Amino acid sequence: MLFLLLSAIILFLTNLFLGSVSIPFESALQILTGQESDNKAWQYILLESRLPQAVTAAFAGTALALAGLLLQSLFNNPLAGPSILGIDSGASLGVAVVMLLLGGTISSLSVSGFLTIILGAIAGATVILGIILFFSSFIKSNMMLLIIGIMVGYFTSAVISILNFFSSEENVFSYTIWGMGSFSNVSNNMLPLYCSALSVGIILTILLIKPLNALLLGERYAQNLGVNIKLIRFTILVATGLLTAITTAFCGPVSFIGLSVPHISRLIFRTSNQAVLIPATILAGANIALLCNIISNCPGYSGVIPINAITPVIGAPIIIYVIINQKKIQYFN
Repeated sequence: MLFLLLSAIILFLTNLFLGSVSIPFESALQILTGQESDNKAWQYILLESRLPQAVTAAFAGTALALAGLLLQSLFNNPLAGPSILGIDSGASLGVAVVMLLLGGTISSLSVSGFLTIILGAIAGATVILGIILFFSSFIKSNMMLLIIGIMVGYFTSAVISILNFFSSEENVFSYTIWGMGSFSNVSNNMLPLYCSALSVGIILTILLIKPLNALLLGERYAQNLGVNIKLIRFTILVATGLLTAITTAFCGPVSFIGLSVPHISRLIFRTSNQAVLIPATILAGANIALLCNIISNCPGYSGVIPINAITPVIGAPIIIYVIINQKKIQYFN
C-alpha cells in the first residue's frame, strides 16, 4: 500500500514536470511553489493545463476503478465494469444529442456550450441509471439485471449510430474526438465541481465496505447478518452511476480502467477483503490513469495521444490473464 501511495505521488509530480513542452526543472519548481515566472507561457502550461490534468486523471482513475470493483463485487463477475450497465453509454448518448442533434462541436463551443455537453452527459447517464434502478426494484436476480444493463447499452449505441448517420461530418468528427477520452477537458474553474462530485461517490463506496464483505459470502448469509440486500444493491448502483457519469461527462468514455484495475489490486494483495481492496483500488486507479496521461502527453511529441488508445494496451493483457487463470485465482470469491 505504501508503494502504491509513493508511486502515485511520483507519477503525479512527473505529470507536472514532463510534457510535450520542455520546461526546465528549476523554472517549473519556481512556478509550482507560487513564485512569478518571466515566461508566462510556461506558467500557463503548468498551472492551467498540467496541474488540472493531473488532478483530473487521478480522480478519474480512482472513480472508474471503484465503479468496476463495486460492480464486480455486486454481480460476483470478474468481467463486470462501469460500461456493463450501460451508464457510460447513456452519458455518450447525452453528448451525442448535444453534438450530433443540436450541432455543438468542441472546437466551436464556448464555456457555456461545453457545460451543456457535461450536462447532456450527466442527464443521459442519469436516465439510464434511473431505468436500471427501476428494474432493480422488482428484479431480484443480479444476472438478469446484468443482462438488462447490457441490452440498454446496445439500445443507446444503436441510437448513437442513427444520430451519427444523419449528422454533419464536422459534428461526427467532434463527437469521435470526445469519444477517444481525454483528461484535459477539466479547467481550473470546473475542477472543484468535478472533484467534489466524485468525492461523494468515493466516500459512499468507502461506507459500503462492511456490506460488500458480507455480500461476498452470499446474499442469504448477508441477510442473516442483518444486511438489507435491496438497499445495498440500490446504494451500489447509485454510487457506480455517480462515479461513472461524472467521469464520462468530463473525460469521455474512458475504457478498461474500471475493468482491469480491481484485478490489479487483487493480484497484488491476494485478498477479497474490501477493507484492503477499496484503498488499494483507489491508489491503483490513480496510478494507472496518471501513467496513461504521461504517455498521452509524450515528452518531445507535439501531439496528444487519445487516452482510449493507451488504456487497452495496459488493461487487455490483465483481463486475458484473469480469463485464462480464472480457476486458479481463488481469491476472487
